[in-house]
Amino acid sequence: MSDPSEQKERALHRQRVLKGGAILHGTQSEIRCTIRNMHSNGAELRVPADIAVPKSFLLYVSVDNIAYQCELRWRTGDRAGVEITGTAPKPHWHYG
Repeated sequence: MSDPSEQKERALHRQRVLKGGAILHGTQSEIRCTIRNMHSNGAELRVPADIAVPKSFLLYVSVDNIAYQCELRWRTGDRAGVEITGTAPKPHWHYG
């Protein structure tokens, strides 16, 4: 279990957002999601509970025109926590 002061510090650095995103994986696989909070190293996503989230993927945020390289760190119901490991060009096949 994490130290309570560490949890408080992490919470202070998260920015609450409500942005649409797309989990891009493979050659033409897209899963729509909502980004609930985001910080420099990670984000919390809302994804339908019955949809599988890949272990690693690009998270494309069209309003920011940025594709983030992500690693799935946890999943509970329709919530998923990801670690942002970098950015990448948006795949040419994605229309958004």
